[in-house]
Amino acid sequence: MITGETGAGKSILLGGLSLVLGKRADLSQVKNTGDKCIIEATFDIANYDLKALFTSLDLDYDVQTIIRREILPSGKSRAFINDTPVTLESLVALSSYLIDIHSQHQTQQLTQDDYQFKVIDGLAENKGNLEDFSKGLVEYKSLQKSLEALKISKAELIKEYDYNLFLSKELNEINLEKINLEDLESQYEELNNVEIIGEKLSSLKSILSTEEIGAIDQLNTAKQELTKIASFGKSYEALKERIISVGIELDDVLIELDNLEDNLSSDPQELERIGSKIQIVNNLFQKHAVSEVNDLIGIRNDLKLKIDNTESLDETILLKEKEILKLEEKLNQIASKIHNKRKKIIPVFVSKLETILSDLGMPNAKFKVELEVTDHFVKNGKDNLQFLFMANKGSSYNELKKSASGGELSRIMLAIKSILAEYIQLPSIMFDEIDTGVSGEISNKMGEIMKHMSNKMQVFTITHLPQIAAKGNSHFKVFKTDTKDVTHTQLKKLNEEERIVEIAQMLGGLTITDSAMAHAKQLLN
Repeated sequence: MITGETGAGKSILLGGLSLVLGKRADLSQVKNTGDKCIIEATFDIANYDLKALFTSLDLDYDVQTIIRREILPSGKSRAFINDTPVTLESLVALSSYLIDIHSQHQTQQLTQDDYQFKVIDGLAENKGNLEDFSKGLVEYKSLQKSLEALKISKAELIKEYDYNLFLSKELNEINLEKINLEDLESQYEELNNVEIIGEKLSSLKSILSTEEIGAIDQLNTAKQELTKIASFGKSYEALKERIISVGIELDDVLIELDNLEDNLSSDPQELERIGSKIQIVNNLFQKHAVSEVNDLIGIRNDLKLKIDNTESLDETILLKEKEILKLEEKLNQIASKIHNKRKKIIPVFVSKLETILSDLGMPNAKFKVELEVTDHFVKNGKDNLQFLFMANKGSSYNELKKSASGGELSRIMLAIKSILAEYIQLPSIMFDEIDTGVSGEISNKMGEIMKHMSNKMQVFTITHLPQIAAKGNSHFKVFKTDTKDVTHTQLKKLNEEERIVEIAQMLGGLTITDSAMAHAKQLLN
């Protein structure tokens, strides 16, 4: 229990906790802006099953986890979990499992779909099913996105398909692997100049073989002259041998000229065929902006791949659609399990809730939870969920945000959290003046509910009501003191006598009467 006069500084505790939980910090929250401000909190997380979360955040797990925030004089802040620096996002991800500050703002969450689902699924023990569904839904959406991309790709490829087919056929017809452009051009030049070549070959033969004046006869004459002086010295003998060698070579040249002349023929059709092939290759070079036959082969292979992909795309799309249908069936099965567990727990939840609200001074309050299966997937199944409330007899059911007052919402939230505490391990909770607007027996019942919750979890309650304050196991008082023109906020744990005095003051004011003291002792007992 935390008590104190209005303005005593209870909000400082909430502000500090908010910073630990990841609220953004600034210097306006710091009293001495020239000093570094440190806020530190220690949490026993043994029962919270958070090892997997620590691993996902790349943090060292420790049963006694320490969270620290530092606000520097520059205005910048730093956050640490077990002395490891972390981002605010990581801090918020962890802190939501550690402490729950119940304020007027959070009471409004009760009217939101996400929180309503969280309540029902917590009671229905749907955690495992929801995790399986969430993983499946991520995969399902990814497959749908992939399918859509395939269909868009198909539409684009179909537009190009006929043109690619034409280009591929054009490249395949010419049998590129067997084309040697250099050889073709050489053959073309020979066929195109066959008459000139024949004339020159005949002329060359004449130069070499004409009697008396031909090169071969002249060379023989030279050989005869050298033979006459070869015995006069080695150099003459060497020249004679060289002349003989040249003669042999010229004889071979003459034989080759005969062969070439014999094989030389005019073939207009072959000339036209080779010229046509060269023209086709050059046209392809120009069309595809390349200069090598190997480049054309590469383009042809790429075209084949595109054509094959287009032709097999229907099969790929069909397989993807079958995969999606299979996953959709699996998701429907999980969603059905989630729905059935929700449907089963709702009557139990409504009964418990109405019973508690009756004890809290709302005997005519009636609840209806509508659960409707939709035809599409949402992030937590296929259901629409709505909390409907009727505060008084004779009225009609309506949405919570339209039919429940702020005070009623506070009591409903307390009732719901007390029910949740029976089913799941809730984090430490701090009720910030949840008893505002109630008194007497209702406040007593609220205190009993919070006391019962504290059997399974840690409960802090900031209160102005003595009936609730008397139920705490420990009692702290917030108060202010003035020292040398400086006001300090203090938090003190009260012993038994101090607690009696505090509750007596809450009952009767600063002037403590005997009856107030007696009443305080009675409440504490």
